[in-house]
Amino acid sequence: MLGFIQTITKNLTIAIPLAMLAGLAFGLVLPAEGLRLLIVPLTFLMVYPMMVGLKLGQLAEHGDGRLQLTAQALNFTVIPFVAFALGRVFFPDQPYAALGLLLAALLPTSGMTISWTGMAGGNLPAAIKMTVLGLILGSLAAPFYLLWLMGAEVPIDLAAVFVQIGVIVALPLAAGQLTRSWLIRKHGQPAFQKNWAPRFPPFSTLGVLGIAFVAIALQAERLAARPGDLLILLVPLFLLYLFNFALSTLVGRAFFPRGDAIALVYGTVMRNLSIALALAMNLFGTAGAQAALLIALAYVVQVQSAAWYVKLTDRVFGPRG
Repeated sequence: MLGFIQTITKNLTIAIPLAMLAGLAFGLVLPAEGLRLLIVPLTFLMVYPMMVGLKLGQLAEHGDGRLQLTAQALNFTVIPFVAFALGRVFFPDQPYAALGLLLAALLPTSGMTISWTGMAGGNLPAAIKMTVLGLILGSLAAPFYLLWLMGAEVPIDLAAVFVQIGVIVALPLAAGQLTRSWLIRKHGQPAFQKNWAPRFPPFSTLGVLGIAFVAIALQAERLAARPGDLLILLVPLFLLYLFNFALSTLVGRAFFPRGDAIALVYGTVMRNLSIALALAMNLFGTAGAQAALLIALAYVVQVQSAAWYVKLTDRVFGPRG
């Protein structure tokens, strides 16, 4: 079972479109509104496995302050505003599509940051710290960014956003850290890292596929009537990731050695789409399905672009030393 899920995880660019097609078929044939009951359990399934592997103690380590500061500056002073501008240009009359684009840009780093940094030969400890910092800062900042940038067009209840952040981030984080501590006490740190830690992240994929299925099913009739909407959603996503990769690469090459530069790229380009997707589905009701649809498509763009970038890494930053 675990091997099958790991295979799906490695082929997200195929698995997510298949889940979306299945959701489309379901929504066209059967009533989809009842699927909303699955959103909360699927959200927990999506987020909790990622939290087991997080090393919160990594924040206490010193030595890469300039790199971490640069990464978070890009994450919170540049990328959200680029996403907001793209939303204004491409979705002037579709505030929830613009909201989805902003949500995708507001929550930096995920387990993919660590995975892709490792595959590209980057600074793995720095990537782990970026992931933890990005999760904490994004969770605290996202409600205020949403209210500030989208509050005039979309009803944003600040208290409700913080409650959802607590449910979607804080509770799974606490459960994940308790699970981590228990497994380390029982099996030891080496056994945990080798045998247990790798088992959890693939299960997050099941939650992602489930949420993608639900998001499409809820929008099925609209998509069947206007199939071109998918292409319209993909264009600004492609531009956002293209800009992000280009900017992070230029900054990395200009100011950091190879390993740090690679961590910077994946610590700023990879977004925590799982949490963004959960917020879209839990906070905004039926209207949030359009935002969730865009975020589901972002998975395809993110995974595929990250895979291409790994192949270009040696050409961009030079071969591994």
